[in-house]
Amino acid sequence: MTKVTLPDGKELELADGATGADAAAAIGPGLARAALAIKQDGTVQDLARPLTDGATIEIVTERSGQDALDLVRHDAAHVLAAAMLELYPGVKISIGPPVEHGFYYDFDFPEGVRLSEDDFAAIEARMAEHVKADEPFERVDVPVAEALERFKAEDQPYKVELIEDLVASQGVETVSLYTNGPFTDLCRGPHMPSTGRIGAFKLQSVAGAYWRGDAKRQMLTRVYGTAFFKKKDLTEHLERLEQARARDHRKLGRELGLFTFSDTAQGAAFWFPAGTRVFNGLVQLSREMCDSHGYTEVKTPQLYDAELWKTSGHWFKYRDNMFVTSAEDRDLALKPMNCPGHCQLFKLQKWSHRDLPARFAEPGLLHRNELSGALHGLLRVRHFVQDDAHIFCTPEQVVDEVKGCLDMAFETYEVFGITPKLELSTRPEERIGTEEMWDEAEGILERALDDNGLEFVVNAGDGAFYGPKIDLHFEDSLGRSWQLGTVQVDFNFPERFDLTYTGADNAEHRVVMLHRALFGSFERFIGILLEDTGGELPLWLAPTQAVVLPVADRHDDACRAVVDALKAAGLRGEHDDRAESVGRKIRDAELRKVPYMLVVGDREAQEGTVSVRRHGEGDEGSVALPDLVARLTEEVASRG
Repeated sequence: MTKVTLPDGKELELADGATGADAAAAIGPGLARAALAIKQDGTVQDLARPLTDGATIEIVTERSGQDALDLVRHDAAHVLAAAMLELYPGVKISIGPPVEHGFYYDFDFPEGVRLSEDDFAAIEARMAEHVKADEPFERVDVPVAEALERFKAEDQPYKVELIEDLVASQGVETVSLYTNGPFTDLCRGPHMPSTGRIGAFKLQSVAGAYWRGDAKRQMLTRVYGTAFFKKKDLTEHLERLEQARARDHRKLGRELGLFTFSDTAQGAAFWFPAGTRVFNGLVQLSREMCDSHGYTEVKTPQLYDAELWKTSGHWFKYRDNMFVTSAEDRDLALKPMNCPGHCQLFKLQKWSHRDLPARFAEPGLLHRNELSGALHGLLRVRHFVQDDAHIFCTPEQVVDEVKGCLDMAFETYEVFGITPKLELSTRPEERIGTEEMWDEAEGILERALDDNGLEFVVNAGDGAFYGPKIDLHFEDSLGRSWQLGTVQVDFNFPERFDLTYTGADNAEHRVVMLHRALFGSFERFIGILLEDTGGELPLWLAPTQAVVLPVADRHDDACRAVVDALKAAGLRGEHDDRAESVGRKIRDAELRKVPYMLVVGDREAQEGTVSVRRHGEGDEGSVALPDLVARLTEEVASRG
């Protein structure tokens, strides 16, 4: 007999050779009808796969979140490939995985064939035929030689290469093939029982993609799409995408005059004065928070000898992402992170236990050699500034220091109305240090979370190569999840850099190091903030806080006096003296998302008042200038 454990801890006993489908049927007929796949010991598999004695299982249904979405999207990718082979004879197929919000499949079309979005309707119609046919997904495991012979006969060289790579890298003797209708693909699975479970799908875009991500290889045509179980979910998703396009931070950056990009410096933003004010506003907030939490700001070099990166381990783990140069026959690299430099700064001084904790903060300029195809506005750049900090403390202080970092994170995010969700990311497969170090570091983070009464989920295997971390995420107004800050415990760098302090016993002791960033990078945070708010920045951060609008030229002097009063109070005011109507000026200010529009006519000029209009809310009436200045000053100071 085969015994398995259900999510509620109950045991289920089945005949030897029983499958996931048998388990679902044993639990109940309703679950048997709803079952899409089986999850054994955390791995999703086909319902037809045999169960492992002693495994913990879970039946995957439409309600199983991302596991279920990955299945329906993987199935849709296979249906897309089947349709393409029928519509475009001679097309070569490569890979088609599910991705975060959908799926893609890469194709190599015969010479002269150029696919565009205009072709999507015909492709979707053919895909719909396969879905309606409710074709079963059937898996067979075949010898490598048989699979190679098949795909060579079908003239599918990309599948042949994939199989040969599996043999070379893993020594496999068999590979799995999945068939739905007339289409058979090399695939490890899993899949749902049949194509009929695909409720709704949509092809979305076409892009170029190099085979195996290698710019020296063939350029393929990548077709992106998405799929859901219900048409309603697809409609809602497409509506969110439309909203996201309208809120794209690159579009808003141009429209609001904040930043731009140029091929003369790929992956680096050119900040206009308005954007620079936003950037500096965040840096100022970071500095104020650091000051109130006992940090000392430091400044470290941009360019380091390779020996520093060899000591840290980055030279061997991260070199491809570093900008490397040389001088006087010595290898050098621009820093992609601040931590090794802060370790060196700590090491250059003598420390007593009375001096600790030492909290170093640096809004440090960093460079990372990201692939040009991966660059994405402010969200993925090569040149950026990180609100980096590192804490060097005694083992007795480390839990309190982690808790202090979390308190600071919540205090910072509260300014933006953000309540983060927390993940504890544990040891990755490739890591440095001993298991004892990792056990202790993970235990410290978990204890700090528990002591603060914070809910968290475990993200197994996603820690940094030198230590585990707490990652802080938030969901924006469109339901998208973003990672913001991180807090990491590191026993490895102090060991590698030989970082010590003199204890009360006059002996040398090893420090513990914390890595902490809350905004992540200021560039990325601004991009996220723009998309979350649609460019509606709060008053304290808005590049222009109030624009003063004269009804006629004779009111310009009064307008200039209003701007002077705003500036004297530290507010960012602007006089719009263009030869345009007041209505046009109001419209333009609304498009620029300026928080306040202050109209000055005859009565306002005579009485020392302004007619106030709030962006997106309309007229608020006439207000005495001193009262308005006091009101705006208070709103900015509170960062409301």
